[in-house]
Amino acid sequence: MVWWSWALLGLALLAAELLTPGGLYLLFFGLAALAVGALAGAGLADPPWLQWALFSILSVVSLLLFRGPLLARLKGRDSQAHPVDTLVGELATPLEDLAPGGAGKVELRGTIWNARNAGQAALARGRRSRVERVDGLTLWVGPE
Repeated sequence: MVWWSWALLGLALLAAELLTPGGLYLLFFGLAALAVGALAGAGLADPPWLQWALFSILSVVSLLLFRGPLLARLKGRDSQAHPVDTLVGELATPLEDLAPGGAGKVELRGTIWNARNAGQAALARGRRSRVERVDGLTLWVGPE
């Protein structure tokens, strides 16, 4: 009755996959162990060397074929195309005059940010400006 040891190994590997942060590696080894257990239980893989060979081949082949597409599907096709939150296009209020290319502070969404003037004209204190891009913690703003 070797098939039950393969089934226990497969279930243990699947449980380990659930308990460890997402690499999706142990999933394929667990599924291969369950498949070998089913084949051994049906009498199709009796010698131990055949069971280990099937386990190795099924694990590696399924890992190479299915892991990439499965990860892509889990992440979502357009996760990069639609960011959850972006500051680009928002309106910020300079807290001081900003010369062209100059640095200063702006207020956006109730928070004070470092900012640089991306436009060719000076931005007056208190006049709304549009965020053109974000570089780390610095907002590049231009005229509205």
